Amino acid sequence: MHTETAVVLFLAGVIFLVALLLGVWKWRAMSHAPGGLAHPYVDIAHRAALMYSFATVLIALFVELSGWSAAVNLGAGLAIIVLFMGTIANYIRLGLQRQTVNQMHNPPSWFGLALAVLILGEIGGFSVLLTGFAAGQI
Repeated sequence: MHTETAVVLFLAGVIFLVALLLGVWKWRAMSHAPGGLAHPYVDIAHRAALMYSFATVLIALFVELSGWSAAVNLGAGLAIIVLFMGTIANYIRLGLQRQTVNQMHNPPSWFGLALAVLILGEIGGFSVLLTGFAAGQI
């Protein structure tokens, strides 16, 4: 296994561990809520972390099999993962603040730029890995 793949797999494990810890928070919130439901962003943070942990394993496979250099592959993978982690952190923040159930309502002025960076970074990073896979394997 290449070093860059090991780094990405380690981060998948970190994200999965965060998902498990968020599951404890969600369970405690559910068990103390009158209606038995956690705040929507506690639920979203938990689910997103679970999904992103497995998506990160997929990214690791593309990092391993890409025909591009180790630096390009690691950079593309880390770009995606940093954005995943930032998204999870934002969901945690929203769950802690309990001020909204929809972050799209009355967003801060910087929100559009953040979404553009998220879209370009995730799609761009994976496009690099996908084309590297095609170049190296097909």
